[in-house]
Amino acid sequence: MTGRHYRVVVIGGGIVGTSVLYHLAKFGWTECILIERGQLTAGSTWHAAGGFHALNADPNVAALQAYTIELYRKLEEDEPGCCGLHMTGGLNIAGNAERLEWLRAAWAVFQTVGIETARLVGRDEIAELCPLIDPSGIAGGLYDANEGHLDPSGATHSLARAARRLGAEVDVDNRVLELRARPQGGWGVVSQHSTFTADHVVNAGGLWARHVARMAGVDLPVAPMQHHYLVTEPIPELASLKRELPITVDLEGFTYLRQEGEGVLLGVYELQPRHWHIEGAPWDYGADLLPPDIDRISPELEIGLARYPSIAEAGIKRWVNGPFTFTPDGNPLIGPVRGLPGFWVACGVMAGFSQGGGVGKSLAEWMIEGEPEADVFGMDVARYGPFASADGYLEALTSQFYSRRFVMSYPNEQLPAGRPLVTSALHDQLTAKGASFGVSWGLEVPLYFVADRDRGEFSEIPTLRRSNAFEIVAREVEAARNGVALLDITGFARYRVAGPEARSWLDHLVASRLPEPGQVRLAPMLSPSGRLMGDLTVTCWSADEYWVVGSYYLREWHLRWFAEHLPPSGVVVHDISDEWAGLAVIGPRSRELLARLGSCIGAVPFLGARQVELGLLRARLLRLSITGEMGYELYVEATKLRTLYAHLQDASSGFDASDIGYRAVDSLRLEKSYGIWSRELTRLQTPGMSGLGRFVDYDKADFIGRGSCLKEREAGPTQLLVTLQVDTADADAGMFEPVWQKERRVGFVTSAGYGHHVGMSLALAYIEPGLTEPGTSLEVHVVGSRRPAKVIEDSPHDPTGARMRG
Repeated sequence: MTGRHYRVVVIGGGIVGTSVLYHLAKFGWTECILIERGQLTAGSTWHAAGGFHALNADPNVAALQAYTIELYRKLEEDEPGCCGLHMTGGLNIAGNAERLEWLRAAWAVFQTVGIETARLVGRDEIAELCPLIDPSGIAGGLYDANEGHLDPSGATHSLARAARRLGAEVDVDNRVLELRARPQGGWGVVSQHSTFTADHVVNAGGLWARHVARMAGVDLPVAPMQHHYLVTEPIPELASLKRELPITVDLEGFTYLRQEGEGVLLGVYELQPRHWHIEGAPWDYGADLLPPDIDRISPELEIGLARYPSIAEAGIKRWVNGPFTFTPDGNPLIGPVRGLPGFWVACGVMAGFSQGGGVGKSLAEWMIEGEPEADVFGMDVARYGPFASADGYLEALTSQFYSRRFVMSYPNEQLPAGRPLVTSALHDQLTAKGASFGVSWGLEVPLYFVADRDRGEFSEIPTLRRSNAFEIVAREVEAARNGVALLDITGFARYRVAGPEARSWLDHLVASRLPEPGQVRLAPMLSPSGRLMGDLTVTCWSADEYWVVGSYYLREWHLRWFAEHLPPSGVVVHDISDEWAGLAVIGPRSRELLARLGSCIGAVPFLGARQVELGLLRARLLRLSITGEMGYELYVEATKLRTLYAHLQDASSGFDASDIGYRAVDSLRLEKSYGIWSRELTRLQTPGMSGLGRFVDYDKADFIGRGSCLKEREAGPTQLLVTLQVDTADADAGMFEPVWQKERRVGFVTSAGYGHHVGMSLALAYIEPGLTEPGTSLEVHVVGSRRPAKVIEDSPHDPTGARMRG
């Protein structure tokens, strides 16, 4: 084996590593090898409870989990019994009306991604499905027939055998010692018993993933944590059952239960979790368990024993306390790592038996085809920056996720862990003005401002419906529509693209026509398949200097894409997001306000860009708006942002300029039918679907995705983005809510909210092309209940755009 060359080396022999190997071989890359330091499953796989679920808060992840379950079925068709598959169904129970409402909303969303095996169930049916349960205090639940459990070892070995049959190799008892990036590309892999080269390396190291990543020079935000479950002695009530118990999750009790022979397995997600070797497991850690820590988990355990009284009577056969790896948000880390060509990760897969198959499929597609079929941004390693790997931050965020594993979450909820980490230069001033902050990629961003009269008394209440901040946001919307408002736009990503080849490179990178000096353009960026990779603005300052602006939380994601397409010379891309910051001046009096600081402002046309003098400062000014009103964006060096803010405050005497936050911006942009990234614009959408086709220069000779774009223009998009007016009283639709025409599901909501100025509950949604005519009657789920809706003309506020253009 020494001296051999492989296309791919997969490091790690758990369920994820074997899935990656299997899918690579299945899709045609058979010159691959998996290297495991011990035996297959000898990490967290062997002691896993083995449960799998199709349901997930992210519908894109849920679709991959459904694929994973189907994969187990196919493996057992080829090799009956190989996975020890038990399709028992799964039950989530709610202990109160609010949680049941939350489950009802989740049930509606799952239908959007085609999960139709789930249904709502009442207390009596719950008691019938799980006779061990004490039904008192249960409000209802959600049952999905497409759930169950399996043999962790059997499933892992089955994937390894299938990969071998396709031509891939598996090498066990051979720890990787060193990874060496080769100057000519690819990697040198040094292990205990062999040395060879590979085009690609996949870090599926599980508990050791952080160690493996550091061999390549990168630190990953993934950490092992302890997790307990117990297995009981036989329970007499189970002997008379003619079927197996469903996996049952007690969402208020922080426990999950499944049958184990004639007893049960009860797992606990405690509120006081504990890490284990946050830097990664020791290399000599084997197939061992950690000592149980019963006292620490006893509060949650008592709830579980009360919910299932038979467990206390049966006695406990054994305790399992084993480490699993967690990321800050609990989702996996997959994909290529920026700056390390050929180095991929597939780790942090806490729900390995729910997600392992989907992770392996998506990563293999990504490596072979250049992009995965599914939208996997929720799993993408590039959703985090280096800040997330600091031990203190990682410990705080993973603890928060673990302790909230079964805790109800709300769309308006702001969680405290790891905050504040990064703040704008205006943070103190905005705090003094009553700002309530959210967080974006570690940065504190203002959501809304509580007036002086309410300060000290107001606290936003988490809810699935309209929150008690509703009137606060309404005031900020009206300030932007009727006067002048200031918005801190530090929370946007900014990149400087410069060099003699800057224009030709950008012309290839984006699908739009490039701006001339002194102009700004909206610029869709596409993948080779014609799907969206970004919604950017490009500003041309000179023939060889451009600014590209996009979503702040996509910084690592965009930089990776830029790096993958940069030529060897002639272009330099520099992330200036932390070096420059800005303020947006919004509203019909914005020009009048700025004229007090610089007389040349009025001469800047819509979508114009100038370097201007404002008081003591020289600033870069863009004439554009994200709200549909007349607006300007002003950028200065970050150290001068406070001065810019002070100048604007001084000049606003008599204007009653208001600070606004991003809740108001969301309402304002919905009134203009403007899509945003991760909502209307994702890697699953195309320019033709999203309405961005009007910004594509189809006549350009060469840009990434052009061929696919032309095909879509000829054939027509499969879905179209529309604006809906929803008839609802105290709640608005949520993301991924299904859209119905009678009993037929015809689309889904991407984002929704209340348009405070137009006085409507609005939703943006993708629906079938034949249903886009204004006036078309539809229905939309809102918090799990169907509500009447109708298609309306886009941009219910100022449809001609006259106010924005001024």
